[in-house]
Amino acid sequence: MLGEHRYSVRTTWTGDRGTGTSGYREYDRSSTVEIEGKPTLLASSDKPFRGDPSRWNPEDLLLASLSECHLLSYLHACVTAGVVVVGYEDDASGLMVEDGRGGGAFREVVLRPRVTVADASMTDAATAAHAQANEWCFIANSVNFPVRHEPTIVVAGTSSA
Repeated sequence: MLGEHRYSVRTTWTGDRGTGTSGYREYDRSSTVEIEGKPTLLASSDKPFRGDPSRWNPEDLLLASLSECHLLSYLHACVTAGVVVVGYEDDASGLMVEDGRGGGAFREVVLRPRVTVADASMTDAATAAHAQANEWCFIANSVNFPVRHEPTIVVAGTSSA
């Protein structure tokens, strides 16, 4: 099934302290991100940019999107390869570099999925499925920086799992 898929989100700035953006330090960076039928997401800028560290920031959301997209693409790749995944967790990280002109960009993201498979005979195919997942991941295919993978595959019921 080929086609276009459209997505909608409403982002509302909630950080007016009474004087709007009258000065750089005069407003809060808080916002809400809403999609109909889903819980509201509390967002802000990252702490170094005068944001609220208890809220999601755009950099967190980008990293989470890449990690989640890889997970979902990977599970599909494993099904098609006959790999039974019984556990998956990813300790992803990203590097963003400021450009000194008020902007910046991500330089790379590294996904570190720890995958637990049902049987030792599946480990090679489970490792190979990461390449297929990367090809299928819509988000990874939409960014202009490398998304690397450093997977660990373990077998359910072994001492390393």
